[in-house]
Amino acid sequence: MSKRRDIIIGVAAVIVIAVAGLIWFMPGSGERAPDVRFTTLDGEEIRLADRAGKPTLITFWATTCTTCIQEMPYLMAMYEELGPKGLEIIGVAMDYDPIRDVERLVEARELNYTISHDSDGEIARAFGGVRLTPTTFLIGPRGDIVQRRLGLIDMERLHDRISGMLPSDS
Repeated sequence: MSKRRDIIIGVAAVIVIAVAGLIWFMPGSGERAPDVRFTTLDGEEIRLADRAGKPTLITFWATTCTTCIQEMPYLMAMYEELGPKGLEIIGVAMDYDPIRDVERLVEARELNYTISHDSDGEIARAFGGVRLTPTTFLIGPRGDIVQRRLGLIDMERLHDRISGMLPSDS
């Protein structure tokens, strides 16, 4: 009986994971991105609505998240290439991360894109209660969520999608 119970629990877990995957790994629903404000580590305030007309990548991360750290060099390279064409990347450090740890990691990794610390969890709540990292949202030029992703990003596909949203070099 115990083996049968374990199989049923295993099947139920697979179903739950599959449903969560369908929700998180599908392209965005076209829903409007929340009009949140980010305060950068340098104290600058950025309002997401002010980014209209340009794509913005928002990535929630934590200093203890190895996948988040693994993505950082790719995000830096993408920002170096596409930032001058209009891409904004905002890395949002989770509220459970001590600010000193966030600042040390940003300095050690020499991150070249904007970093904000979600000290009160307000930004994560505005994006549907983000708790797991990395969680990434691509906001299109019209301010809609065009892609959301929980877990490691396919950087090549993301790069192509963002490039298609930017003005071409004519």
